[in-house]
Amino acid sequence: MQPYTHAQNQTANRTDNRALSVSELNRQVKSLLESSFLTIHVEGELSNVVKASSGHWYFTLKDRDAQVRCAMFRNRNQYLKYQAKNGDKVVVRAKVSLYPGRGDYQLICDYMEESGVGSLQQAYEALKFKLQQQGLFDPAFKKPVPTHPKHLGVITSPTGAAVHDILTVLKRRFPSLPVTLFPTAVQGSEAAAQIANAIRLANEDGRCDVLIVGRGGGSLEDLWPFNEEIVAHSIFHSEIPIISAVGHETDVSIADFVADMRAATPSAAAELISPDQQQILLRLQQLQQRLLRAWQRNHQQRQQQLQWTRSRLRHPGDKLREQAQKLDDLELRMQRAVRHHIERQKQTFKQLQQRYQRCSPMPRIAAGQQRKDELEHRLFTLIQTHLKQSNLKLSGLAATLNSVSPLATLDRGYAIVQDEQGKVIQDISQITPESTVETRLSKGRFVSRVTQVIQE
Repeated sequence: MQPYTHAQNQTANRTDNRALSVSELNRQVKSLLESSFLTIHVEGELSNVVKASSGHWYFTLKDRDAQVRCAMFRNRNQYLKYQAKNGDKVVVRAKVSLYPGRGDYQLICDYMEESGVGSLQQAYEALKFKLQQQGLFDPAFKKPVPTHPKHLGVITSPTGAAVHDILTVLKRRFPSLPVTLFPTAVQGSEAAAQIANAIRLANEDGRCDVLIVGRGGGSLEDLWPFNEEIVAHSIFHSEIPIISAVGHETDVSIADFVADMRAATPSAAAELISPDQQQILLRLQQLQQRLLRAWQRNHQQRQQQLQWTRSRLRHPGDKLREQAQKLDDLELRMQRAVRHHIERQKQTFKQLQQRYQRCSPMPRIAAGQQRKDELEHRLFTLIQTHLKQSNLKLSGLAATLNSVSPLATLDRGYAIVQDEQGKVIQDISQITPESTVETRLSKGRFVSRVTQVIQE
């Protein structure tokens, strides 16, 4: 109670003199808080975690009934192994302080450790696993999102920043795109059912060919309707392609996993489905210029072709006279060609006739016949001469042979004796008693048996 009394006394004294400014009040409250509380440990669930470019962390620590803003500067968080993220249940070591600029009291943390996962985060992970097992996240069921939609449907709060961001982007990029808003709550216990009903109404309406379902950023509790099972099934069963645009870029909801496409923010969703009219106009201008140049080239080509065709057109009489003259010329050329051909054929026939006469076999046959007769006469003469010479030679040889022939010897009374083997017996030793010998005479032969051998 002493700190309170001290503050009362200070205020009373000030009141006697002058009123406190807001800055002075906040400074005194800050001094009072920091001096009244020593270092404390607080347990709660992380929410709205922001990691600034400076390296400082800003977040909310909450439980079921209350919440408190917290800050953890870079010179403290850089030594932590744990990285803060929404939904985690943590224990922080901190000092109580006040941020003078807003008048909000806060905890300045110098240490943090994870104590468990928060209940919402547990429910989120359980539903995510369940729907994944049911196939609601399967890319095979994703419907293609049209690149040039004809009508856009937006399912969000009519008073939130999301619809304003979407319309701002569309006004800049493609203002001619029709937009139908299906208003619904995006926060609170009734929001999930309203979002699912709005998706059903958009499908029954039938005008839209793409839907954006989402809202701006917030805590995990604020975004929770987009983590409800009823919303996930409505998105999955929608016949119209749906782009989920929930929260900021770091926020990921169940709707993001089920939707046919995820956008980091509602503005990013509008960027994704709206063609840039400046690019379209530029493309149309380029195509218009190309079409104009092509038409001009084609026109010039047609003009040149027309002039060339016109230059070739002539009076039919001129054409007929030219054709008649050409016909006469062709006729004369044909007559000359026929005469020339006939002359060439005559010359060719004469040459062939001469070649035939030179190549005729009759003279060769006559010469051959004469040669044959001469050769026959010479052959007959040679044969006669050869026969005469052969007869003379034969007579001489016969006489010589007759003079040495054993037959002539036999005619003079001699005989030739042969043994049983036909060998001529020249010596008495070749004969044995009782042997058989054959004796040849001049005329005839006889066989005799040797009864006695007499050697002389």
